[in-house]
This record gives sequence, C-alpha cells and structure tokens, in this order.
Amino acid sequence: MTRCSAIKPNGERCQRSADHPHGLCWAHDPAHAETRRRMASRAARARPTREISDLKDQLSRLAEEVRAGELAPKIGAVVNQIINTRLRALEMECAIRETDDLAREVEELKREYSGAA
Repeated sequence: MTRCSAIKPNGERCQRSADHPHGLCWAHDPAHAETRRRMASRAARARPTREISDLKDQLSRLAEEVRAGELAPKIGAVVNQIINTRLRALEMECAIRETDDLAREVEELKREYSGAA
C-alpha cells in the first residue's frame, strides 16, 4: 500500500494511503477540492443545529424545574435570558457565515466570468 505524497501544513508527510494513481489520498487530491469544500461548509452549518437542540433541551429542563418548584422563577428568568443571548449569538454567527459563503461564491463567479470574457 502506497502512502500519500502530500506534505501537511505542519511539515509532516500525510499518513493516509494513496488510492489514486497520482500518489495522493482523497483528502489531498485536487480533483476532490470542491467536494471537500462543500462537505466542510455543510459540517460548519450543522454545528448551530446541534447547539440549538442543546439550548432547547436546557429550556425544557429549566421550565420543568420552575414548574416543579425546584428553581425560583426569578432565577429561571435570568437563566432564560442567558439562553436567549446564546441563541442570538448563534443567529449572528449563522448570518455572518452565510454572508461569507455568498461573498466567496460571488468572487468565484466574478473570476469565472472574467476568465470567459
């Protein structure tokens, strides 16, 4: 089995097997660069979904603790405000990421268009 011939940013040689004839693994094969970029973009967008799910679980537990009398309503209100602040931060993070993605796509289209003209 042949090892990938790519050198990683830290200067070490990649240890993955090179399944392709040009001596590179899938992660370093330039032919897969666009697929890797799309996959990374999807993974980045999935993170807020998990965080939102966690925050919803926290809100459910918080409501249950207040209802059961295990937590004072005033403390519950403060915790709710903190969770709301975290949700707003996630919303901003998503908006910034979407704007950055769109800006990258516009730049790619500009390059393609100017190259075709």
